[in-house]
Amino acid sequence: MTLKLTAILALIFIISTSSTFAQNGAEPTPQHAIALHGTPKYGPNFVHLDYVNPNAPKGGTLKSEVIGSFDSLNPFIIKGSTAAGLNYIRSGLLYESLMQNSADEPFSLYGIIAESIEIADDRSWVAFNLRPEARWHDGKPITADDVVWTFNTLIEHGAPFFKAYWHDVTNVKAESHSRVKFTFGVAGNAELPLIVAEMIVLPKHYWADKNFNETSLEPPLGSGPYKIGKIDAGRSIEYVRDPNWWGKDLPFFKGFNNFDRIQYDYYRDANVALEAFFAGEYDVKIENTAKLWETAYDAAPVKDGRIIKETISNTRPAGMQAFVMNTRRAIFKDKTVREALAYAFDFEWSNKQFAYGAYSRTNSYFENSELASHESPDGLPSAAELEILAPYKDKISSEVFTKIYKAPLTDGSGNARKNLRSAMTMLDAAGYALGDDGIRTKNGVRLEFEILDSNPQFERWTLPFIQNLKRIGVKANFRVVDSAQYQNRMNDFDFDMTITSFGQSSSPGNEQRDFWGSDKADISGSRNMIGIKDPVIDALIGQIITARSREDLVTKTRAMDRILLWNHYVIPMWHYPKWRIAYWNNLKRPENLSGISPMINQTWWVKEGTK
Repeated sequence: MTLKLTAILALIFIISTSSTFAQNGAEPTPQHAIALHGTPKYGPNFVHLDYVNPNAPKGGTLKSEVIGSFDSLNPFIIKGSTAAGLNYIRSGLLYESLMQNSADEPFSLYGIIAESIEIADDRSWVAFNLRPEARWHDGKPITADDVVWTFNTLIEHGAPFFKAYWHDVTNVKAESHSRVKFTFGVAGNAELPLIVAEMIVLPKHYWADKNFNETSLEPPLGSGPYKIGKIDAGRSIEYVRDPNWWGKDLPFFKGFNNFDRIQYDYYRDANVALEAFFAGEYDVKIENTAKLWETAYDAAPVKDGRIIKETISNTRPAGMQAFVMNTRRAIFKDKTVREALAYAFDFEWSNKQFAYGAYSRTNSYFENSELASHESPDGLPSAAELEILAPYKDKISSEVFTKIYKAPLTDGSGNARKNLRSAMTMLDAAGYALGDDGIRTKNGVRLEFEILDSNPQFERWTLPFIQNLKRIGVKANFRVVDSAQYQNRMNDFDFDMTITSFGQSSSPGNEQRDFWGSDKADISGSRNMIGIKDPVIDALIGQIITARSREDLVTKTRAMDRILLWNHYVIPMWHYPKWRIAYWNNLKRPENLSGISPMINQTWWVKEGTK
């Protein structure tokens, strides 16, 4: 070998080994926080979040209402109806997570149980260093073993959501008592380190002699600011603030957790619950019914100022509330039929009759956000969207490329004759002929279905829809069942059509698999209620998960939104970009709410000198 060749090979070796060391040898720097794209708003020395009153006094009781009942304190499984105040994915009253979202950023997380986070440059792994002061309510430290046990248990025994959400996690290892590392099967999934960081941690030692798969009303061991107090099964649950909670001095929680007690009282009837509010039985009411807000809040405490009534604008993505069709049912497999049925819903007339014109029609699965497809400059796909959509041109509706989706409109007069004619033309084209009994059939199958729900408030919106369906030869009925039966039937996809919402965040990602992923369509308890099995949508979900920037995320989400809309899986209903909040004047709130959530439990307080 010549001296020159030897020198060249040596140089190549030096360059290659240096490159390898730079990529794999350098240790990531521990960080107090992480943002999906860009940098976190709050630096390592922040004092408190901007949407709190850092000097809010502690004390008093907050009473809230819930419609329905409960029979479980385990929110992590699909069995049972979980009590209010418990959440299966977000930190709350009883449990804490490794890190937690701030509510005034698209997607940034700050260390809670985890003191710091370390992320590989290629996002192929993430590690968390736990706080030494983090404790369970029994005084035992929260350890890396607890984190590993939680992950494995939720994957194996938890709701299907967890397996979908953490799909790309291949290994979880406790590297020490206080350090845990998650390794991923893919690199470049920008969101995965963050959604792992959101994980609620559960106590391994508490569950050692218990069946995680069963519902229970035994108060579980937690790590959060509150412990469970009194329980009246199905009727009320109380949370009691722990004055010695290990996290009370963290800057993230300055101005948080101000109530000594938080109590949820359950009511079977919404009208009875509203009267109870006016009688002072509970303290705050978020009103979701426009008609009630306009007509029912004329009680004496509202008139004399003892109850404060506020309408507050928000910036929270509205998602999609809709009549949802179960495409597992034969009659809903035909896209033309699905599209035709939408022409029977006269939103404009119903909005005037039942909501005083307060609502806006929903035309996106990501409504009230920049992610909505109609938010592109002219409403049509941008050049960047077209580049994403072009490879699927032969597999998706041509309207995706040329039209802006808008749900069918009427003049609001109540005479939707033009829309109904359009619907009948579509049903004729789909092969459904009108029978002697006025019901359309095809190959002996009648075009009839049931609209299932647990909320009787929707009846006044649904009955006119059913009447219009009858006019086009479609038979439907509206059935209301109790909340437990409804949840069981949703878990088993035992419905034809229902009314539900697909809530969205400002940063969609891995959870989209559970909403629309083909591999979730046949898993009981998943959120793919529609039963979507579309390889194009699967591919778009993958692209959203690996988005390189905020701009890239918005572009890819808009592209998927168009495909979902033009498949006519749902009949869009409405959204309202404001909160209607009424509360007794013993409560006080921060001057500036976050825009994402009013955070009543967390950041409001009782006025000093009152209970």
